[in-house]
Amino acid sequence: MADRQRMAEAATRTPLLQVQAVHKRFETAGGEVEALRAVSLAVARGEFVCLIGASGCGKSTLLRLIGGFETPSEGQVLMDGTSITGPGPERGMVFQDYGLFPWLSVRRNIEFGPAARGRPAAEVRATAERFIEIIGLARFAGAYPHQLSGGMKQRVAIARVLANDAAAVLMDEPFGALDAMTRERLQDELLSLWESTGLTVLFVTHAIEEAILLADRIIVMSPGPGRITAEIPVLLPRPRDVVSVPFNELRRDLAALLHGPTPG
Repeated sequence: MADRQRMAEAATRTPLLQVQAVHKRFETAGGEVEALRAVSLAVARGEFVCLIGASGCGKSTLLRLIGGFETPSEGQVLMDGTSITGPGPERGMVFQDYGLFPWLSVRRNIEFGPAARGRPAAEVRATAERFIEIIGLARFAGAYPHQLSGGMKQRVAIARVLANDAAAVLMDEPFGALDAMTRERLQDELLSLWESTGLTVLFVTHAIEEAILLADRIIVMSPGPGRITAEIPVLLPRPRDVVSVPFNELRRDLAALLHGPTPG
């Protein structure tokens, strides 16, 4: 019931992120490639949205447009009603390959963003210590990325984004390279962080089960060129049971959407 109430409240709020009639084309040696066509999407503050679809459907391109790493060929992307013209700390990106600075310790990686923004040294240290504690890596604060497991590295990547005062976290298959047990643990930790901080999360995944476990709403994309073909609210209460009948009914419905005929 709490999840349904929160989703209903989110639907009435002004969107934090808006993608308005966006087209994206790339010039290649073989000619122009249309990656996205007429994509529109709104994400409310505090909402957890998953993007799913086959490879080549434009999920990562859409995430990079929202992150400010690409610009639309047509249309616009907004945050809090202001056009996104480049990357910014309010939109943190978390990638599958972690993106940590190998020459910096866990603590220094987390401190990097606040320090670069000119925060006072005491505040930088306090922020880093807070997130080191949250991600459960106090014993590894002085360790370097090569000394960490994949799951630990991804925790540091998430903490580094949160320490930079991100209002929205954009995650591009962040758990895709991890073993099943580590992935499940980090899914639980991410949900706990999201619920406690009020973050807005836009999460790209290939995995239907992962999307159902995490999302308030699932956006289904199809390729050729990339476009949104369905938006599915996930009304199952948390924590979600992967063996329950409603969970598997939704999994079958999403599989049919993903593997069915592509509209012309």
